[in-house]
Parts: sequence; structure tokens; C-alpha cells
Amino acid sequence: MPADTDLIKLYSNRILGLAADIPHHTRLDAPDATVKKRSPLCGSTVTVDIQVENGRITGFGQDVKACALGQAAAAVTGGAVMGLTLQDIKTGRDALRAMLKSSGPVPPAPFDAFEVLEPARDYKNRHASILLSIEAAAEAMEQAVQSDCA
Repeated sequence: MPADTDLIKLYSNRILGLAADIPHHTRLDAPDATVKKRSPLCGSTVTVDIQVENGRITGFGQDVKACALGQAAAAVTGGAVMGLTLQDIKTGRDALRAMLKSSGPVPPAPFDAFEVLEPARDYKNRHASILLSIEAAAEAMEQAVQSDCA
């Protein structure tokens, strides 16, 4: 178990700064898809709305009710997703999951800002909250792409 001083380091000024400035923090009026994700362990909740055109995200909004780590992760997600494809989002999601759960490398650009959350690897109880926004974005993108093909 990490020491209390490690926990203090975890909540760095960079993480707190991201948590205080989440891009696209307003829900969309007419989304192509909406996904709400909740972490049962901590109760963090993220709702993501997306709009998609030609297989790329053209609109993104999110309502984030999470701890500082979940908020910071939502800030990174919100700052990176515009213009991305479903595969781009899945690649970022999978890389973030690997970084947290199996000490994988920092996700590639445009998700490389997730580097700030590397210290959270040792806090398995925080992983679900950190993954909420990007998992919701991937699921919403899947729904939007499927309905666009229908």
C-alpha cells in the first residue's frame, strides 16, 4: 500500500489544474449518441455526448461528477477527442488501461497528457474513475457509428 506522502504526490498541482479546467464540460443539445458511465466503487459518474460526421467526432460534451483524478482524466479526454475516429478513441482507451493496470507506456498522442496520471497506477481503486470519460467516449462513438451505418 502506498504511503500517505505518495497520495499527496498523486494529487499534484498539474492534476488539480486539469480537474479545474475540463474542456467541453457542457452537454450537447443534439448529440448523435450519449453514454453515462458510473464507477460503483467510488460513485464517480461521467455522461458523454458526441456528434459525429464522416466517422470523426465533431462535437463533444461531458458532465463529470468525479474525484480529482476522474476530472483530470476527463480533461485530457475532452482536450484530445475532437476530430478523432472510433479507432483513435479505442487506441487511447486501451493504452490508458494498459498504463494503469499493467504498467504499460503512456498513451500515444493525442492522449499523451494522460502521463500526469501515471502515479495512479498504484491506486487500483481509482482506475475505474480515471477510465470513465474515455470509456464513455468510446462507447458513444461506437453507438454513433453503428446508427450512422444503419
